[in-house]
Amino acid sequence: MAKRRFLLPMIVLLAALAAGGAWLYARRPGSAVAAGLTLYGNVDIRELQLAFDDSGRITRVLVPEGARVRRGQLLATLDPVRYAAALAQARGQMENQRQVVAALIAGSRPEQIAQARAAMKALAATWRNDLVNYRRAVALAATGAGTIQQRDNALEAFQTALQQYEAARQAYILAVKGPRAEDIAAARGAYQAAVAAVALAEIAFRDTRLRAPAAGVVEGRILEPGDMASPATPVYTLALPSPLWVRAYVPEADLGRVRPGEPATVTTDSFPGRRYHGWIGYVAPTAEFTPKTVQTPQLRTALVYQMRVYVCDAKGELRLGMPATVHLAAVSRPGAPPPGCLPRHAAHP
Repeated sequence: MAKRRFLLPMIVLLAALAAGGAWLYARRPGSAVAAGLTLYGNVDIRELQLAFDDSGRITRVLVPEGARVRRGQLLATLDPVRYAAALAQARGQMENQRQVVAALIAGSRPEQIAQARAAMKALAATWRNDLVNYRRAVALAATGAGTIQQRDNALEAFQTALQQYEAARQAYILAVKGPRAEDIAAARGAYQAAVAAVALAEIAFRDTRLRAPAAGVVEGRILEPGDMASPATPVYTLALPSPLWVRAYVPEADLGRVRPGEPATVTTDSFPGRRYHGWIGYVAPTAEFTPKTVQTPQLRTALVYQMRVYVCDAKGELRLGMPATVHLAAVSRPGAPPPGCLPRHAAHP
């Protein structure tokens, strides 16, 4: 009987030691049976501040707050009168320069060459006639039948006619040769600049219509018809439904228990019993002190690391700023996101 009384405490002690050893083994870093981790945070999404790329007076604001919009949907418009006029002016200048290039490439017309030839021949006859008159004046002045003044006048008329003929001859040569390659290249450069000016004017004209860059929900409608818009003044605030994540903070002591890609489950007080599937998409590389908004059972000043847990929320139940609880499983094995969720390569801060 005494021996049995001695063995019973020993058995109890050994069982307690075994249980304690198993618990310590399970709590060691990297253990496959380590206890799960619960974190607290808030739902976060991306927001866009939508503004016009140009300045002007708003004529229409088409979408109210709370409306869901699709990508490319028209949201608001500016007064397009000035931009339409600038576009018409740019197109006219482009067309004018295009005709200049075409004329240079075509070269001189046959009629222009014939006209230059005729002018050259007419001036050739003129200077030959003036040459005859000058020689006659020289002979008359030598015999006293003519004056020195007449001789000088005849010489000046001859020289003038000769220079005019030379100018006409060079004009004829240019008409035959046509434009220089450098002139054509310069005209083409001016035409390309005019084309670019038209493209800029078209962009400015299109920018009078504000469109949604992505599908989302209108959170705020800031400006109204009649307001002056500018690139620095948003017209709408647009919330993007995807990607959706919970911003949580991991204590430094538990940092070794989380890795990007690990699956997670998210719950909220707004929908008791509903669990949302997700995965760890980002763990901050630097530490920070516990923010005031972190909701943990025991608030204390400690170093924590920001973490983003991307969530699949097909029903749109999670809202910006909603408190949420993140549950990490005891066994941490990276897996693929559930169907219909954000691809893992898109999970970035």
